[in-house]
Amino acid sequence: MDDVWREGDRGALKRRGAPPVFVTVVPGPQRVGNEGVVDVSAEIGRPPGGAVQWLGESYRLLRPSLADLLASVRRGPQIVTAKDAAYLGYLAGVAPGARVAEAGSGSGALTIALAYAVGAAGHVTSYDRRPEFLDAARRNVERAGLADRVTFRERDVAREGLDVRELASVVLDLPEPWEVLESARSALAPGGSVATYTPTYNQLERTVRALRAAGFDEVRALELIERPIHVGDGGTRPEFEMLGHTGFLAAGRRVD
Repeated sequence: MDDVWREGDRGALKRRGAPPVFVTVVPGPQRVGNEGVVDVSAEIGRPPGGAVQWLGESYRLLRPSLADLLASVRRGPQIVTAKDAAYLGYLAGVAPGARVAEAGSGSGALTIALAYAVGAAGHVTSYDRRPEFLDAARRNVERAGLADRVTFRERDVAREGLDVRELASVVLDLPEPWEVLESARSALAPGGSVATYTPTYNQLERTVRALRAAGFDEVRALELIERPIHVGDGGTRPEFEMLGHTGFLAAGRRVD
């Protein structure tokens, strides 16, 4: 059986109605924050889903979902929301095994989403010009158990450009993404895509103009609105509150 727990894997203890508790699958007891000590030794070599008794409750040891990992992010700089992170990956063509560059790192939420998407065979190079943001992102990525898929680099890519090549995807969460688009085009392999995230109309307009000027094909711009639905017996309707404007997305593809 291929999908079994191996020593060093990252797991999530989960029970109905409670948030996940993250553990590392290792022999012997381990401390979980300030909440106590748990021993998951018996699960090594077994498939996910086994029962673990902890603090008088029965938990299941599961593979963490992307939603679990993003919910665990300790925030510093404003993070890219899940709805935008998922679609940025789609626009940029992020796939298992891909080599991806991201700028900037922020709190690492988008980095986690990208590292999750590329899988164990892919890799993400994440840039930020502020060392404190890099440290925050690095800690969150390590907490998610994805550190082996990410390389962090302190670099002002708006001035110095990207220093990696033959990428499948470039994702830019920067206030001035237009400053990086020429470098991004050179860094992308033919057929690769760039996706950007900006909060204002002025930034979006300038970004799209720069995408066209740089020779990108399939240029598009959009915004995603998330409206929850209240589901009741005979009374299903939209919720009164929704996640409205968070940022604008733009993308283009290198087609020579």
